[in-house]
Amino acid sequence: MATGTVRYWAAAKQAAGVAEESFDAETLGDLVTKITVNPDLAKVVGRCSFLINGSPAGKRDPYTVELPDGAVVEVLPPFAGG
Repeated sequence: MATGTVRYWAAAKQAAGVAEESFDAETLGDLVTKITVNPDLAKVVGRCSFLINGSPAGKRDPYTVELPDGAVVEVLPPFAGG
């Protein structure tokens, strides 16, 4: 089980009620399952992209994306503009 930090941005931060928090999860899918217990955050996370230690998780099945110990996972809602 990896431990790390999840950071929320924009609408995800507002829905989570915090800018960041610690997590224990083996995969990105496990982490998403844990954080979407919050119904407000669940509404936002489905539209988000994720960075793990600065690298995009992409469109892979989140349960196949392993999280290294000490990982920083960024939850990024779609942004307007460019």
